[in-house]
Amino acid sequence: MFPKNAWYVACTPDEIDDKPLGRTVCNEKIVFYRAGDGQVAAVEDFCPHRGAPLSLGRVCEGQLVCGYHGLVMGCDGKTVSMPGQRVGGFPKIRAYPVVERYGFVWVWTGDAALADPAKIHHLEWADNPDWAYGGGLYHLRCDYRLMVDNLMDLTHETYVHAGSIGQKEIDQVPVTTKTEGERVVTSRFMDKVMAPPFWRANLRGNHLPDDQPVDRWQVCHFVPPSHVMIEVGVALAGKGGYHADAKDKVSSIVVDFLTPETETSMWYFWGMARNFNPKDRNLTAQIRDGQAKVFAEDTAILEAQQRNLSQYPDRRLLMLNIDAGGVQARKIIDRLVAAERAPA
Repeated sequence: MFPKNAWYVACTPDEIDDKPLGRTVCNEKIVFYRAGDGQVAAVEDFCPHRGAPLSLGRVCEGQLVCGYHGLVMGCDGKTVSMPGQRVGGFPKIRAYPVVERYGFVWVWTGDAALADPAKIHHLEWADNPDWAYGGGLYHLRCDYRLMVDNLMDLTHETYVHAGSIGQKEIDQVPVTTKTEGERVVTSRFMDKVMAPPFWRANLRGNHLPDDQPVDRWQVCHFVPPSHVMIEVGVALAGKGGYHADAKDKVSSIVVDFLTPETETSMWYFWGMARNFNPKDRNLTAQIRDGQAKVFAEDTAILEAQQRNLSQYPDRRLLMLNIDAGGVQARKIIDRLVAAERAPA
């Protein structure tokens, strides 16, 4: 149900700055840590001696030391040493390709020979001083594909996020869906509407009036295996909407990295990148806090949805026009999984 020959966000660098981190990605139990050269390493979270999780150990001079009997593990999965023991015959554990890029640690859980870092899609905002980013991490007890559905159909904002980003025009304006190779794009443009609370705050943050009609847009981009980037924003009405000059709008990219943990749980790396007032740290914190509340609302409904689906696994669900983005994204995921499982 999830491709393994793909790059997933595993953690953020600060999570492994001073200790190993155990995290399950695509049903693979992995420990992440910094090796002696400062590079990130990732190996199976399993000590070959007695099976203890290596993540319960420590990093000493760039080497991973098991917290049970002191076995020292190399970043290639080979045992380096162990007190009072010869380790030449110790079985090798699995090492995973791992890359630190764009402020995230990425892991490849499939065939290591296919792990080309060039396949990590470019994030134009990540290394650009004209942009600011703030985000966080949630653990959700739901199938990651439910979050793909959620993000590729923003009609739910009217109901789930009524007090922040929702407004009635969202489910009154039709959404357009198109597939471009292995990417899916859904878009909705709302003209001459009043901005909801979240966007009124952002207008003020860019020194624009918050009591005038605006043109609003939502453009959702699904990128395999499970990443969704959403262009969002509002511009003062009549100033060009999506294409308005920077002085007349506030626009951002909602960043969503959806990393499967198991079939019914996931890691959700969320955030927002913006290119207005990027040096205003207070604004970054304000947006992050507002976004955290929005995504907490999603978390509650998605986990409840998963409980229902687990209880009634044979119930058939409706597929409506608004579901097209999620349906097309799932088809791409299914094709990738099928290709991996096909005989050579």
